[in-house]
Amino acid sequence: MTFTLIAERVFDGHEFHQHLPVSIEDGHIISLDTVAGAKEIRVAGTLVPGFIDVQVNGGGGALFNATPSVACIETIGRAHAQFGTTGFLPTLITDDVSVMAKAADAVAKAVANHSKGVLGVHFEGPHLSVPKKGVHPQGFIREISEAEIEIFCRQDLGLRVVTLAPENVSSAVIRKLVDAGVKVCLGHSNADYQTVVAALEAGATGFTHLFNAMSALGSREPGMVGAAIEDPYSWCGLIVDGHHVHPASAKVALRAKPRGKMMLVTDAMPPVGMDDETSFELFGTQVQRVGDRLNAVTGELAGCVLDMASAVDNTVSMLGLGLDEALRMASLYPAQFLGIDKQYGTIASGYRADLLLLNGKNQVLANYIAGQQVYHRG
Repeated sequence: MTFTLIAERVFDGHEFHQHLPVSIEDGHIISLDTVAGAKEIRVAGTLVPGFIDVQVNGGGGALFNATPSVACIETIGRAHAQFGTTGFLPTLITDDVSVMAKAADAVAKAVANHSKGVLGVHFEGPHLSVPKKGVHPQGFIREISEAEIEIFCRQDLGLRVVTLAPENVSSAVIRKLVDAGVKVCLGHSNADYQTVVAALEAGATGFTHLFNAMSALGSREPGMVGAAIEDPYSWCGLIVDGHHVHPASAKVALRAKPRGKMMLVTDAMPPVGMDDETSFELFGTQVQRVGDRLNAVTGELAGCVLDMASAVDNTVSMLGLGLDEALRMASLYPAQFLGIDKQYGTIASGYRADLLLLNGKNQVLANYIAGQQVYHRG
């Protein structure tokens, strides 16, 4: 069916328009005008490109590590759809290689089945730094082997992101992964500045949750944070929940980094999309939710109950950015990092019809993935 959405306001990824028609057919935008014979649907609110989240551990009560299956991935996708996520990478944190293989098989099936919103997979670990492990289980942190490289280099997983600590993975291996089409992110690392620079020169292009679980910026040792902020070409994920990064630190990074290189991520855990404040288990450790904060009983922050719509709203209210830039950080910039910005992140003819309708509070009224409405508020 061909139909035309006519919203009160449209943000196309670059600028706002009033009552701009968006005509959709077969999952794609075919025109920014009305089309003969198309059903016209007038809606209140602002139509924007769908949000892309490159770091999603769980949602809807499901945790990818606990149940690496297609059903788990789809549960996570449904939970996040109500908050505007139209594309995401199910994220597996440090685990046994057998769990990694199961997760890869599940992602391959989800991609082949066109499960809604699934773009690929993010392996966050297991080749990390023990001093910066956070809640990642130390018993599974290890040197990289051919078994993990084979999983990372599978060509049936869609988009692939791997987070690693460059002091524990050689530049030669980083280059091998990049040459195989893997997006290498640096994180959970205690590396010095020169080691980070060497990893960037080897092809790493991202930093996982900037400031968190990485060597800090100092006066005589810039650390990973300093290298990340200084580098003009890489992208940084940023958790804007008011707990992981102080707003002042985020503002400094945003001013230093070239525009377009900071993207919002949720690092979401199972409670996203759940109304109660129950705890959950992560590798035998209880993680407790209190309001919008998650902590392991041992004290560490343990992911988030953040969703993308809240991240956008927080970026405006906490960091003082305009709504247009906050929306780009949730959609266009992640698409550019993943190399899919010719199909995602913009409302334009020929692009995927991954669209959201927002109200004045930046709450999601409706979510369309490939032109199909997957969520409607109320």
